[in-house]
Amino acid sequence: MTIDRISLRPTRRAFMGGMGAAASTALFAPAIAQSRQLTIISNRGNADQRKAVENIAADFGKAAGVSVTVNNMDHEAHKTAIRNYLVASPPDICFWFSGQRMRSFVEKNLFEDISDLIAKENWAGPMGTSIGAVTVNGKQYGLPTGGILWGLFYRQDTFDQFGLKAPETFEDFFTLAAQSKKAGLTPMSIGTKDMWTAGGWFDHMNLRINGLDHHMDLMAGKIKYTDASLKEVFDLWERLVKADFFSANHTSYAWDPAAAAVVQKKAAMIDLGNFIKYAFPADDLAQVRFKPFPSIRPGVAQYEDFSVDSIHIPSGARNKEAAKEFLAYFYKPENLGAYLAPEGNMPARSDCPVGNDPILKMAAESMKTIKGTAQYFDRDTDPDLAQAGMKGFQEFMVRPERREQILGQIERTRARIYG
Repeated sequence: MTIDRISLRPTRRAFMGGMGAAASTALFAPAIAQSRQLTIISNRGNADQRKAVENIAADFGKAAGVSVTVNNMDHEAHKTAIRNYLVASPPDICFWFSGQRMRSFVEKNLFEDISDLIAKENWAGPMGTSIGAVTVNGKQYGLPTGGILWGLFYRQDTFDQFGLKAPETFEDFFTLAAQSKKAGLTPMSIGTKDMWTAGGWFDHMNLRINGLDHHMDLMAGKIKYTDASLKEVFDLWERLVKADFFSANHTSYAWDPAAAAVVQKKAAMIDLGNFIKYAFPADDLAQVRFKPFPSIRPGVAQYEDFSVDSIHIPSGARNKEAAKEFLAYFYKPENLGAYLAPEGNMPARSDCPVGNDPILKMAAESMKTIKGTAQYFDRDTDPDLAQAGMKGFQEFMVRPERREQILGQIERTRARIYG
């Protein structure tokens, strides 16, 4: 086994894709030469997660009589490289993202349909709502591995100290605001310097008001951003902005200082993913609580953002039989659990162990009540539209009086991309 390592600079979405060093590793089953081959390209940045992939691949190779090569790429560089290697020299297995980022490759016939494997292994049940993340026109083109469940986080000791209660409805936000400000706390901490947190807030509002089908049609460019169906979303969002519900000067800092305000008991809550645990000292994790975003419109089911990574067989793979055998092995609950443990992401299948992580345990309980999932604003729509949308949402949270101009600009981007 040979390993070459280079140092990497952490990226803004480190906890959605991992941080650390890149490696290129070849794993060959020992002793007798093998005729079957399998090449895997991984984009895992977390060193322990890379090791987990290597161990799973090595164990599979020994059991199946397959010579396995694992090439670990820098997470950010892989986002560009995959567009080339899927066409020019596809591996047999690759790691990627579900949602729109997967769909764009499916539409170019670059990912293999593995619906037959999912049916054969009876995975639809344990996948639950996450199967939608890898489904296009009723067919599955990958396996959802694990991801980030988004919602509201707070400290129980802060709530106990100031007599606060986690909101059940949208109107409860205003009760939280009044009580928090009386206690000298920011009601809802947020940092929109990198803009994606504003996209997440929009997701929650629209999912609670218009539901999943509408939201996914909007993400697919089928609904205008000037459509009347979005009026209530921005009306209610504007009420929160004008009530000083969010952090002051939130455009000046990113998610981690915003999370630190909750850790330090300077803010009541934050809308974020389960990676918030990395902001907390280990001794404080017992105080962290998770609460789904409150209901807004009666009758709308609970839909959530669950940003899911995935694993795929490229349509140009040379060894598709061995690739399907590897997916069947990799997706066993114990193997998937071992793969996800180093990064602390929520398993995409319900029968996968989550260990003793208190935040993942709360997320797993919440997943039982979810009726459907989206990915996240910048994972569900065209990249250019995502950038325009998040920039507009950030501006709206500062200058809500410019709503018409902001939505008009986003709509012009949508019309240019989708027609």
